[in-house]
Amino acid sequence: MLGRWSKPPVEEEQQPRGFDDFELKLGDVMRGERATLGKSLLDVQRELKIKATYVAAIENADPSVFETQGFIAGYVRSYARYLDLDPEWAFARFSAESGFAVAHGMSPAASSARKPSAMALSTSKRKSDDPYADPNASFVPRGESFFARIEPGAIGSTAVLLALVGVIGYGGWSVLQEIQKVQLAPVDQAPGVASETTTLAETSVVVAGLDESVGVFTPSSEALDRLYRPQALTTPVLVPRDGPIVSLDPRTGGALVQESAEDRLEAMSRQLASAAIAGPDASVIQVVEEPAPELALIAVRPSWVRVSSADGSVLLEKILDAGERYILPATEEAPLLRTGNGGGVYFALNGQAYGPAGKSGSVVKNIALSELDISDSFEAVDLAANDFVAEMFKVAQNTTAE
Repeated sequence: MLGRWSKPPVEEEQQPRGFDDFELKLGDVMRGERATLGKSLLDVQRELKIKATYVAAIENADPSVFETQGFIAGYVRSYARYLDLDPEWAFARFSAESGFAVAHGMSPAASSARKPSAMALSTSKRKSDDPYADPNASFVPRGESFFARIEPGAIGSTAVLLALVGVIGYGGWSVLQEIQKVQLAPVDQAPGVASETTTLAETSVVVAGLDESVGVFTPSSEALDRLYRPQALTTPVLVPRDGPIVSLDPRTGGALVQESAEDRLEAMSRQLASAAIAGPDASVIQVVEEPAPELALIAVRPSWVRVSSADGSVLLEKILDAGERYILPATEEAPLLRTGNGGGVYFALNGQAYGPAGKSGSVVKNIALSELDISDSFEAVDLAANDFVAEMFKVAQNTTAE
């Protein structure tokens, strides 16, 4: 009965705890500030020159990691300044959480711990060394090796290139060796030495220089005339001699006829008259064709011309002045003409004018300078109807280009 009338204990209602209700340690504050700055332990080590293990020991409030206890206060204050915290407050919190007290300068705790010898270190001790000091740690970034930069494709291309250079070099060396070989073959007849030589004076050719500004020297027309020879005719041209024979009178001429002086003179006069009618060359048999007709270039206006032979050599290259003439040499194949002013160049074929070579101021090239090409490709010019061209042709009769 007594238990019924007793009041149950009233439990205090727990209120929700806020952020400030939790106790933050020094390490939590420092890690939060370091995270705000976006720095890792290795970044702090590079910038503050403090080992990453020491930085981690400060955040964990573990003074046993430090080799020298006298440097702990300086490390804690430097790290606090780096995080923009109060250095004295940070050191006080570190001392309170870790139970660290500043040792007297003469006490053994203030001195650095003596490092054991290398022979005394055991395998377990070596494994417990500073992980950040190990260069082969898994989190330490590795440098790129030398062979990682070499691609297999590049090695193959280099090998092919070296092989190609070697093959080309060996081929060139082999060809050079073959060229330098001298082979002697025995002959039945001993080589002879020419005993007669032709002097230079006997074979000298007159060379006519063109315009000095051009600097091209070619043989003259007289020298090039020797290159052309009239071709032999298939059938000789025969002149009938019936006329002179018929004109002879056997009754008045001959060894047996008694002629007087007057009769002989009359017979001779008749023979001379018949010979005059038949022509001076009636007794000559023509066995070759007529020589090539004369073909000349005549400039009615200043024009640059170049005359090239069939083999490409330059016969003439200069500027022909108005009224200047150039007689083409007689060659086996027709030369070619190129001019910079087609309207100022005309042709004279056996005294007949043809032209012009083209329009005024136009460039004309590859014109074959032969009798057939000139007569077929260009129209004859009536000099009586063109006074200017006729005047230039008269001037050109006395002016010849050199």
